[in-house]
Amino acid sequence: MVKRLAAAGALTAAIAAVALGAAPARSETLKLGNEGTNPPFSILTSDGTLGGMEPELAREMCKRLNVECEIVAMDLKALIPAMLQGRLDAVVTQLTPTAERKEKALFTRIILQNNYRFVLPADAHLSFTKDGLKGVKIGLTRGGAGGRYITDTFGDAVVPMWYDNMNQVKLDLLAHRIDMTFGSEINWRLDLIDTPDGKGWREDDKSYWVGNPETPPDERGLGWVVRKTDGQPLLDKMNAALTAIIDDCTYTKIREKYVKFQILPAEAHCLKPSG
Repeated sequence: MVKRLAAAGALTAAIAAVALGAAPARSETLKLGNEGTNPPFSILTSDGTLGGMEPELAREMCKRLNVECEIVAMDLKALIPAMLQGRLDAVVTQLTPTAERKEKALFTRIILQNNYRFVLPADAHLSFTKDGLKGVKIGLTRGGAGGRYITDTFGDAVVPMWYDNMNQVKLDLLAHRIDMTFGSEINWRLDLIDTPDGKGWREDDKSYWVGNPETPPDERGLGWVVRKTDGQPLLDKMNAALTAIIDDCTYTKIREKYVKFQILPAEAHCLKPSG
């Protein structure tokens, strides 16, 4: 088994080396966009440093592409428009491949699975129907796939309250200025539910895939994007680098700094057996 895994790893490395052989010279700079306010995946510190799992993963990708990368932070809703306008070469914030986004952008391979859940008071027992949520104030992030899902599913039965990022949603949720939210399950688990502030709050048991409903279950995940018009060469190089990072377990080493549990099926071979 060890020999087979080693051989598979060597083959992957060889394929990646061929794909990356056409990578730009180090003097070229790629400008990458990230929202910066999606802990633990992206964190903008008080001194302006951009950290978190995705910026670290993006920097490793750039290292393997042999290019310099500048990662800039901006609101989620502004990322794809900025890329389409040519101000960014790619977006390295996890995005759900909705039909609308796929019309404008090409998605990389899946970099994590992070479905959506309702976050609500622990003692609230609601029916997630138009009648059950009538008049309920739901905090949503502008430009996020979850917001579109809520408005498409519940229409004017709910009262959507819009925010620029998850931190703003959290502040109003804890202050009870909104009744609940609908967001990425991993983020809300780590940033609220599993913290002291999470006492009195819970994630509902059901998780929701808000991408294309025809996507097979094992392909339902989030990725990064490049322009659809001219981004295929860059996408191929990014995918080759990301595949190598995942296959040699660098992805798992980076991920474990921020998230202690598996979030990508393809990293299963890197996990230590329990017990």
